[in-house]
Amino acid sequence: MQDVQPKAMTVTELNKYVKDMLDSSEILQNVLIKGELSNFKLHYTGHMYFTLKDKSSLIKGVMFKTYAGNLKFKPEDGMSVIIYGSVSVFERDGIYQIYAKDMMLDGIGALYAEFEKLKTKLQAQGMFDETHKKAIPHYVETVGVISSKTGSVIQDILNVSKRRNPNIHIKLFASAVQGEGAKEQIAHGIELFNRLKNVDVIILARGGGSLEDLWPFNEEMVANAIYNSEIPVISAVGHETDFSISDFVADLRAPTPSAAAELAVFDVADTKWKIQNYSNSLRVLLNKKLEITKNRYKSVLSTKPFTQPLSSVQDKYQIIDNLVKELKYNFEKVYNNNKTKFIEVTSILDSISPLKTLQRGYVIVANKDGRTIRSVKQLNVEDIVNVNFVDGNRNMKVI
Repeated sequence: MQDVQPKAMTVTELNKYVKDMLDSSEILQNVLIKGELSNFKLHYTGHMYFTLKDKSSLIKGVMFKTYAGNLKFKPEDGMSVIIYGSVSVFERDGIYQIYAKDMMLDGIGALYAEFEKLKTKLQAQGMFDETHKKAIPHYVETVGVISSKTGSVIQDILNVSKRRNPNIHIKLFASAVQGEGAKEQIAHGIELFNRLKNVDVIILARGGGSLEDLWPFNEEMVANAIYNSEIPVISAVGHETDFSISDFVADLRAPTPSAAAELAVFDVADTKWKIQNYSNSLRVLLNKKLEITKNRYKSVLSTKPFTQPLSSVQDKYQIIDNLVKELKYNFEKVYNNNKTKFIEVTSILDSISPLKTLQRGYVIVANKDGRTIRSVKQLNVEDIVNVNFVDGNRNMKVI
């Protein structure tokens, strides 16, 4: 007999068969399942995509906009929930997943609760305060990166950094970014860069992931290393919607590793353009200032002190001549007035002068003390008196 070969199924046929099997299960079409949300994404269409997991397993899930609009809360990574829905296969990818029709909170997941507890503790200690945060240097020469040595993260940082500044130096501290030992390696990398002081800024970087994947960046050991770093630290952990403790403690948070490189490395081309622009502006201002100065110089040269420099001196000469004439006139006037008064006073004095009396033959008799004797009663015999004549005086004795 000739062997009969079984007919081979196509992948599509297999996936459709499995889907039909699952769709025909009454249990799987009305299932309640609880677990922790992870990798939650709200699509711009309104559909929700997520992973539901427990300690040992996980399952992909989707909640379409029709059902998502009825939720009374906003789902987030780390939440513990109970989902009502059906289990089926997405034929294209051959992946079975849960199609959620409703979702209820079942308490907050253990990791999320631990995250909030540590966040509250560190915030109370002032580790998130803006006053402690250091400014990122504007002109950085060397960047220290703490990340995995494989994967797209370090390549994105290198590409962005070299595009902005071809002369930038990147020093990579290869570290595990998830799993056992990651927190110790990350903290050691920060401490090593600070001890060597060989970089201007430190970037902590890793791609997106679940709350559990990002957990090393939520460890208190890493938070303390960032807080105690003397070198500014940029945290670029996960996607833009992901937040970790390192984001709150770091001096600056970047939404992605590429954005961290943009923030840390200055753009040489942009800087050159600014310098050129400043140079052109300065040149214009200097030319304008020079033109103003020239106009002022010409204006000054056209003034009278420069066109007729002796005019002012000559005016002063004339003023001085007038003052001298006036002074001379006043002096002569005062002199003549005083001379006339002098002659008048002299005439009066001369008319009452004793000399005039002596010229008429009279004499003036004075005692030995020089006092004029006006009466014979002032004389005694033998007194010596001084007799003043017009041409001299003689001592005489009274007899």
